[in-house]
Amino acid sequence: MLHMKLAIVSDIHGNLEAFQAVLADIADQGVEERFCLGDLVGYGPDPLAVIDLARREGFACVMGNHDQAVVEPASLSWFNPLARRSLELIANLIDEPARRFLAGLPMFIVKHGCRFVHGFPPDSARTYFFEVTGPRLRRALEGLAEDICFVGHTHELEIASLVDGWVTPCGLIQGAYDLGRGKHIINIGSVGQPRDGDRSAKYVLWDVERRRLEVRFVAYDPAPTVAKILALGLPEHHASRLL
Repeated sequence: MLHMKLAIVSDIHGNLEAFQAVLADIADQGVEERFCLGDLVGYGPDPLAVIDLARREGFACVMGNHDQAVVEPASLSWFNPLARRSLELIANLIDEPARRFLAGLPMFIVKHGCRFVHGFPPDSARTYFFEVTGPRLRRALEGLAEDICFVGHTHELEIASLVDGWVTPCGLIQGAYDLGRGKHIINIGSVGQPRDGDRSAKYVLWDVERRRLEVRFVAYDPAPTVAKILALGLPEHHASRLL
């Protein structure tokens, strides 16, 4: 029996080296379709190259809050000063075709019984997974039209599940998980700017028929990315996070 396997990435943030490493790993996984949960840009030094590569590799992308800020400058007020400075510099690196591509990204995609959104369902690019707790988390899971929702935005690996009436949030580590029944919101971590204490690039595979999740950690050398961040005058904090 054939199984539809999806590769899902998020929060590449202009980190070309991390993205290239993830793509090399994906190439060996027998993947049929590829999705990106947004934030192609921000923090990192190669926004144009990342956008171009995502398009050439056939990723179906949704809009992240950093992508939105590049095309809607009024939304810059939502960001902290370091992120705002980074986005202002990065906006000058993005040409008009890339800007139009970002502006045309949808807030969510529904396909293969899954919802793909940057922040939190149903369609938020700004709401953080960790902000939604208690009764609000239960309502979100119960209200999901789909059994599976993939999110990014926090740059961490987490899952919240509703199974047999019980809501269970917990962290994820590298490895495979069988999600046989219930509803699940899965936070897939970050390719280009991880914040979970491990500098590896993170992404996930999803087997649609088996409902099997695999969390992948991909090692890469961040030194070239760090050097480019500093050379462009982007905040040093965005470089040190990669080390």
